[in-house]
Amino acid sequence: MGGEWLTPPIGQVGGTTVSAVNVADSAREWFSLDDDEGTWLFDVTFLASAWQCVWGQGCPGIEPEPDVTSALGCCTHGAHFGDADDRARVREAVDRLGPTQWQLRPADRRRSPFERTDEGWKTRVVDGACIFLNRHDADASAGSGPGCVLHSAAVVAGERPMDWKPEVCWQLPLRLEHHTDESGADLHTLREWRRRDWGEGGSEFGWWCTEEHLAFTGTEAVYESLRDEVVELIGPTRYRVLAGYLDGRRPGATAATGPTPVLVAHPAVRALPTDAVTKPRGAS
Repeated sequence: MGGEWLTPPIGQVGGTTVSAVNVADSAREWFSLDDDEGTWLFDVTFLASAWQCVWGQGCPGIEPEPDVTSALGCCTHGAHFGDADDRARVREAVDRLGPTQWQLRPADRRRSPFERTDEGWKTRVVDGACIFLNRHDADASAGSGPGCVLHSAAVVAGERPMDWKPEVCWQLPLRLEHHTDESGADLHTLREWRRRDWGEGGSEFGWWCTEEHLAFTGTEAVYESLRDEVVELIGPTRYRVLAGYLDGRRPGATAATGPTPVLVAHPAVRALPTDAVTKPRGAS
């Protein structure tokens, strides 16, 4: 475990020199497997990268103008629910929040933290961000502190945050897509969530973390740090196969234990000069 083999920006990988100028911006490495549910395709370039959420660590948010101080992250538009079950699960989590954990709890307890829009149900937005986002001035001694109150409350309860949060929140930055071709064959693709996946609104984001080197500073590979999320999306059996394959690519792997590490580093970091200052665009 750890970051000793994470996909490098530029340099030596298994004795091979990787030059950014020799790799197209869109180049990625993939791993696939087949089972009775179809073909599963995994974005190794992202899953083996050092991406991590940098909320509270310099994230400037997704609004057109960078704002590190407010620490609103990607929560400014609220969270859209995937379906009724998703909404009901979060509703149960809300009922478990302690009296002092939730900074923006409505004074009128009858007021729902959800609202129905033309695009379906979502969490309400209060003062420029999701109602469940405790702001940077939230009192940590009150049982929570800044950040998503559903996430922090789950941690306090000793449970997985993904069991408390809306699906779109715990799945980011992962995206699982399903396609069926004209012959009826199914293709399931697990990759990073890109700006374009937000639709037209994504083009207005001033910053998106899977595009920027600031977020590729973790100490674990994504398939390790987001193990629970990946397992939930693809199932434990497929995860074991994927993880076993990637584990075998660590330095020291032999022909008997597996191939060499990934050669195609993530586009956000492979063209980054080695002396570059890692701070978000627009940050002072």
